[in-house]
Amino acid sequence: MKNTNNTNTKLILLHPYIQKQGSSNRLWLLAFISILTLAFLVTLIYTRESTFIATSTTSSVIPSPVSGLGSAPLPATVINTLLHYAAKSNDTFHMPYSDLKPISDMLRKCSSPCNLLIFGLTHETLLWKALNHNGRTVFIEENRYYAAYFEEKHPGIDVFDVQYTTKRSEMKELIASAKEQVANECKPVQNLLFSDCKLGLNDLPTCV
Repeated sequence: MKNTNNTNTKLILLHPYIQKQGSSNRLWLLAFISILTLAFLVTLIYTRESTFIATSTTSSVIPSPVSGLGSAPLPATVINTLLHYAAKSNDTFHMPYSDLKPISDMLRKCSSPCNLLIFGLTHETLLWKALNHNGRTVFIEENRYYAAYFEEKHPGIDVFDVQYTTKRSEMKELIASAKEQVANECKPVQNLLFSDCKLGLNDLPTCV
């Protein structure tokens, strides 16, 4: 009996070492992937911060010379070139050089910023705007449709439409009246909206 039982006995062997070795390899692989992912994220964040700092520095440095150039007066060569081409225009109603030069000289002597008021939109409109580089140039025009058209075509031009109540034939009388009322109704600095000065334009905005 004993011999028979011993013969039928089965031996079961367990190998836990192989199981542990596989788990250990997986842990090492997971740790390696985690380190690579962390290194990639750190590199990505650092690169973005460096790009943002460089962009901010560039944007804060570049406008400085531009703003400095904007306040500088036009060079004499540019002014002379503008006058030359304006006087040589094929337009029938353009002003001659002899009339353009004194106005240009006056603008160059005017302390910046210079306020310039021009009556009427003419061939020289853009020229006056360019010559009064750092100042404000305002144009008044009696043709409201042409004023609207010109302002739409050139958005940088300030145009106001007005209705004149005087005539050229009244020039001498108007000038004499203005001289008599220079201390009262025709004062240079006043609100012309309620003024009785015959030379005053009382339908313009107060900013003009």
